[in-house]
Amino acid sequence: MGPLNESLPPRRVSTTTVTSAQARVGRWLSSTTYTKKWLVLGAMVGVVAGLGAVVFYDALRLASYVFLQLLAGYHVPEPISEGGAVASAHFARPWAIPLVACVGALLGALLVFSIAPDAEGHGTDAAIDAVHHNPRGVRLRTVFVKIVASALTIGSGGSGGREGPTGQISAGFGSLLARTFDLSPEDARITVASGIGSGIGAIFGAPLGGAVLATEILYRDDFEVEALLPAFIASIVGYSVWGSFEGFGPLFGYVGNYHLTSAMPLVWFALIGILGGLVGLLYAKGFYGMVAAFARLPLPRWVRPAIGGAIVGCIALAIPEVLGTGYGWIQQSLGTHLLQIPLWIVLILPFARIATTGLSIGSGGSGGIFGPGMVIGAFVGAAVWRVLEPVVPSLGHDPAPYVIVGMVACFGSISRAPLAVMLMVAEMTGTLSLIVPAMLAVGLATLIVRRSDDTIYRSQLKSRAESPAHRILTGLPLLARVAVADAMAPARCVLVEPADAHVFARELEECGESAAPLVDPSGHYLGVVTLASLRARVTGDDVVTDVPIDSISAPVYLDVHLDVVLDILTSTPQTWAAVLDADRHVVGTIALSDIVQNYQRTARTYLRQLSEKGGSTGLIDVVVTNDSPYVGVPLRSSGTPRGVLVTSIERGRDIVRPNGDTVLRAHDRVTAMGAPRGLDEFARASTLRSNEDTTDE
Repeated sequence: MGPLNESLPPRRVSTTTVTSAQARVGRWLSSTTYTKKWLVLGAMVGVVAGLGAVVFYDALRLASYVFLQLLAGYHVPEPISEGGAVASAHFARPWAIPLVACVGALLGALLVFSIAPDAEGHGTDAAIDAVHHNPRGVRLRTVFVKIVASALTIGSGGSGGREGPTGQISAGFGSLLARTFDLSPEDARITVASGIGSGIGAIFGAPLGGAVLATEILYRDDFEVEALLPAFIASIVGYSVWGSFEGFGPLFGYVGNYHLTSAMPLVWFALIGILGGLVGLLYAKGFYGMVAAFARLPLPRWVRPAIGGAIVGCIALAIPEVLGTGYGWIQQSLGTHLLQIPLWIVLILPFARIATTGLSIGSGGSGGIFGPGMVIGAFVGAAVWRVLEPVVPSLGHDPAPYVIVGMVACFGSISRAPLAVMLMVAEMTGTLSLIVPAMLAVGLATLIVRRSDDTIYRSQLKSRAESPAHRILTGLPLLARVAVADAMAPARCVLVEPADAHVFARELEECGESAAPLVDPSGHYLGVVTLASLRARVTGDDVVTDVPIDSISAPVYLDVHLDVVLDILTSTPQTWAAVLDADRHVVGTIALSDIVQNYQRTARTYLRQLSEKGGSTGLIDVVVTNDSPYVGVPLRSSGTPRGVLVTSIERGRDIVRPNGDTVLRAHDRVTAMGAPRGLDEFARASTLRSNEDTTDE
């Protein structure tokens, strides 16, 4: 058994932490029908997504009121669903704007880097990465810090969106469910993905788009189709909870009905699509360029967001539209109020938002990048309308269609989620009449973005073929045929409560192990205890009865197959897992080396069966004896019969890939291919005994 992940701090638990009720629920979830399982898990995730969205929304409004209204004397505009208030005509205290933006960013950074450094940045990337690589590893501490830090950063004027924190809240709860109920890796991934979509869908009032986003945002060019129905359930529940507190209307109200009467206007929507794709690329490159620039600064990490916030505040003195989420400015651009905004601001605002989002979030601040992307796209469409409307009367006098299509084209393309963003914008504006123009624009924008293979979410994989979980299923299909009971090893050390940390540390040292399963007096599995965490807890001779349990370790059950085990071991930092029976008793352990060995044996078995049916080529599995002339001789000079190929060597717990310089040792298990006559000669001439009677050794 190898060492487990030590990056997360251990948590103190006792036998009451893992209750029999949790065990029963976990076993029920693993054995019940698909419908019942996802009705329960989806509803649980949805409730937390909705409540989390409400909590963060209220925290953000409070922070905005304190920092911008009370301290700086400025009121940012609001979308119609939040009151529809317009912006202040001027700054009451201009000198306070850079100051409050700096202080808010500084407070958020101090909170992040002192308690949960993984809460840095926009959060959605971290949640996507968790789905692919460690769905059980999202810490609740990170979620709570993200809420407060994002509220401080954005509420004080930082350019950021509110979708990142809300998506991470429900994703973190999905990760907690995976740990609490020992969900399978596939169920854990779907639960966390559903959390991302339901959280974002709730706070934007866009449950359908959020559900689709859960399947689309994980890949640049693919969908996680298995997450769609669970995400539907979570998004519906999350939106219901959100609406019960904040109302069910669209974020920007019902923005009329556009009627496409000829094909000519599609030319202008196509232009918006092309510009949206180019600006989207600039957004991604500019944002991550800013991230790299701040990373090179020889300053403490907690200082960098404060510098970024101060610069944002200075920019806001000339362009107040860069403050906060910017959703109120989108609302203003959807009507004739757009004509009251100076043309130079309309033209420069997309680029100003790119810069200020990089300064606010790319510097290490906390907030989302979805919302700023919507503002950037909205003003790309607004700029096209403002420039062309005086000379192209057929554009009409309503800028809303062009603003809406700009939102879809810009962020739908660079997020590599065009369908989800198109649906979300339709829900946020209460209209489906722009589907055809939006399809054209986002299609062209996505073609432009695809040529550079860029994305605003760097944790996205290209397709399911690159996903570790899907690669296992497609690349190692024989694993699904072997039960864990056929490959596991006896547990070399099991710790039994009650005992103090001193005793457990001594037992692990005597066994020569760095970690071991922990069970209660009845033999029920509680978790995994590591020697490093015990040593950290033992500081003297005092008796320490509460021992730290690794919160990431996931057990496996006796009736699962090796594909599930390998999925667990590759989606968490652990290198081995405890094997449990139906009553949660530890019956053994299984490590990556056990899986590799069993897979090799299973593959040899199937190759042998295939060769027996074919007749022209055979496979032999032999064990090298002490008196073999091949012992100590390189394969290239060992005199093996012509046409015989040694394909693998199993040496103890290791698998050796043979080449001409490989030297055989006594007791090596050798697999060779060739013609039946050559294999017979190979076995007889080298005094190797056939392994037919030792296959089960």
